[in-house]
Amino acid sequence: MTAPVFVVDSLRPQDLAAGEYVLDGPEGRHAVSVKRLRAGEDVVLTDGRGRWAEGVVKAAEGKDRLVVAVADGVREEPPERPRITVVQALPKGDRGELAVETMTEVGVDVIVPWAASRCITQWKGERGLKALGKWRATAREAGKQSRRVRFPDVADAATSKQVASLLAEADFAAVLHESGEEPLSVAELPGSGEIVLVVGPEGGVSPEELALFAEAGAKPFRLGRSVLRTSTAGTAATAVLLARTGRWS
Repeated sequence: MTAPVFVVDSLRPQDLAAGEYVLDGPEGRHAVSVKRLRAGEDVVLTDGRGRWAEGVVKAAEGKDRLVVAVADGVREEPPERPRITVVQALPKGDRGELAVETMTEVGVDVIVPWAASRCITQWKGERGLKALGKWRATAREAGKQSRRVRFPDVADAATSKQVASLLAEADFAAVLHESGEEPLSVAELPGSGEIVLVVGPEGGVSPEELALFAEAGAKPFRLGRSVLRTSTAGTAATAVLLARTGRWS
């Protein structure tokens, strides 16, 4: 089994004092009091933005302080190419966190919450900020669990016009929709650049939104014969893209 991952605010060569890093705060407490790590066990430290270091526990002190010996210094994982962005319509209840969790696990790079016209859930005011915070916390935890060192960015909620602007700048833009004549599994994909995929709400993407996205260069594509729920469609589609672009090779 691979070593557990712990997230730190900053991970630069100058953050290592004599080849050591002191993990404290909530992550240190989790390592010492929950995971019960002890001297000699392997860990991975990351800032979630691509910088990471392999280490060995030197000592566990108190309830929330782990001293980690880092022998090989700080490394950096470059961003994956092509970069995959999923525009995710807001699902009901906690299915949004489920979508974020599974998309993070498979390897999506950017998640854009989308307030589609047919979304039952709408993020407004404090409620919206709280929901966005949950999505970002979910991406962080899922990134740790899946042993990623570069976590997905969870953007601010976007309007349909903002989504159209994002699609217009993409090297490949697609909307998952049952009207698509071509399956995503045979679409011509770029080997680099930006891929942007739109996942609609449970009520579907409206004709007006489809027209707006088509103007931006996004074609409708289908996954298969069945219609997936909005909370699982993005994960399934991302898996198809990762396999076809060679990122899962």
